[in-house]
Amino acid sequence: MIHKTTFDFLKKLKKNNNREWFNKNKKLYEDAKYDFEVFILELIQKISDFDESVSGLEPKDCLFRIYRDVRFSKDKLPYKTNMGASINKGGRKVQTAGYYIHIDPKECFLAGGLYMPMPVDLLAVRKAIYNDTKGFKKILNHSDFKKYFKDIWGGNKLKTVPKGFDKEHPSAEYLKLKSYIVWHNVNEKRVLTKNYADYAVKVFKAMKPFNDFLNKASAA
Repeated sequence: MIHKTTFDFLKKLKKNNNREWFNKNKKLYEDAKYDFEVFILELIQKISDFDESVSGLEPKDCLFRIYRDVRFSKDKLPYKTNMGASINKGGRKVQTAGYYIHIDPKECFLAGGLYMPMPVDLLAVRKAIYNDTKGFKKILNHSDFKKYFKDIWGGNKLKTVPKGFDKEHPSAEYLKLKSYIVWHNVNEKRVLTKNYADYAVKVFKAMKPFNDFLNKASAA
């Protein structure tokens, strides 16, 4: 389980996002990071029961760094005030559809899919949806999927159907997408329960057919 002390650290960091405070409180960070790593290890083991592709992953393969890359950003705050991990085949550095967990004092969620895939993979996914709209929509309309996800994230999409695809096609709106992401918001109270890992696994298991469709398409 994730402990309240981890949230407490993130809340303090949000108020004191500077290197001096962080260095003085490095132990708080190390404890919070360890707490999250233990939880991610538990998640990996549980997800492996229904998705063998993540079997053998270690938390270090999945966790994102807390240090921000501020070289090209106007926001020069040095640290992220959240913790996140991408559990997928190969870990966070490999772009395959998988499972993402995010904790933040203001927003916690479980997500998955493909974020801004490479052009060749994006085209492959669009073609797969175009050629099997019925199968794709069957996944999105499944009761297990709809229990946790309303629809695919519609942010950062094209205004028109990409060139080479029929504008009147039944899947036209999905073809405009640049990312294929679904997410499920969770409140802090649930995140701090002892059975949150089990809850997260139910959400991720409902997501698996969606991920499988994307991975099959991009690997074709």
